Amino acid sequence: MTSNQKELVKATIPVLREHGVVLTKHFYQRMFQHNPELQHVFNKGNQQNDKQQTALAMAVLAYAEHIDDPSVLFPVVNSIGHKHVSLDIRPEHYAIVGKHLIASIQEVLGELATTDLLEAWAVAYQELADLMSGHEQNIYKEKVSEKGGWTGWRPFVVKEKVVESSEITSFYLYPADQGPVADFKPGQYISLRMFLPELNLLQPRQYSISCAPNGVYYRISVKRERGSEHPDGLISNRLHQVIQPGDLVDLSSPSGVFVLQEDSPKTKVFISGGVGQTPLLSMLESVVKQESIPQVQWIHGCRGTEVHAFKDRVATLTQEYNNVKQHIFYEGVSDQSTGIYGGWVDLAQIEKEILAQEAEYYICGPRGFIEKHYRYLIEQNVDPATIFFEEFGPASLAL
Repeated sequence: MTSNQKELVKATIPVLREHGVVLTKHFYQRMFQHNPELQHVFNKGNQQNDKQQTALAMAVLAYAEHIDDPSVLFPVVNSIGHKHVSLDIRPEHYAIVGKHLIASIQEVLGELATTDLLEAWAVAYQELADLMSGHEQNIYKEKVSEKGGWTGWRPFVVKEKVVESSEITSFYLYPADQGPVADFKPGQYISLRMFLPELNLLQPRQYSISCAPNGVYYRISVKRERGSEHPDGLISNRLHQVIQPGDLVDLSSPSGVFVLQEDSPKTKVFISGGVGQTPLLSMLESVVKQESIPQVQWIHGCRGTEVHAFKDRVATLTQEYNNVKQHIFYEGVSDQSTGIYGGWVDLAQIEKEILAQEAEYYICGPRGFIEKHYRYLIEQNVDPATIFFEEFGPASLAL
């Protein structure tokens, strides 16, 4: 890009800050109108709740703000790259997106979209597309180079379906070709694709792998959204109500950057709310086997015992391994006992145990849950570099 083109892109920053979501909403409507086949690729639930539009608006803004040195955005590029690879996004998709993004800028800005501005954004987008697709090609290569690895979609058989609580059920997924499955980093997710008759669409969803790597199968643990007609609820309800052992589903290989720092001997503190415990359970099952880890603190919050999935599994681990201790918060419990607390997760109640040693913190749950506990840890002078978190769905947190 020329310096003049960079200045033109930077000049649009105020507009993107104020009206970025308006632009991205127009973009998605335009793209799906002209390329309806892409509705099979994008999560329709995230389209309805504006998460996808907001995430794209934030990404476009961040790129404009750092157009002089896009390298500082690598952590974001890496995270988005993993998500794209899990959805089998290929270079040809970037050409389609670019065409509709530039057209949307012209249609939304009207007379403000000069020829020079559109050309500057076209060049800027192409450089970003080259950066993203180049990084994703490296991820694809890594996947096919490992034992049991693959790219794209691969059929898996649901061999077991285990009820974990009144809301959460686990699905044990084995490859239909009976070959090995790629190992993964504890905390990663897989994409699962199903056909939804209600929408007449193939729809993908990401689910955290809730077991330790084993080379044979993956386990996902899915919360049922009772009475939900939202597209996300349609997927979870179909898994719960329709899918049975012996049925086939399509999976992409494990992806994601919210992972256990396996080479670090620090104390691990896992903090989860509701179904947010699923990636942390994979981490817990993996880390208890490491003798170098001095202590593991498991902190989980949910409404009550009836919705508390994996209660017995975690209890067993705390009995088998002396370095594991759990703290459970139930919203509907007033009588407290050892390790059981009433109300919402409150780290201040257990700060002596979780802040007494050098540690790493892993947080997963709803957006507000993550924000609350991240800010508490920062206020206690915890190094931000030791705090890891994942928000389910398109990333909207910038902590």
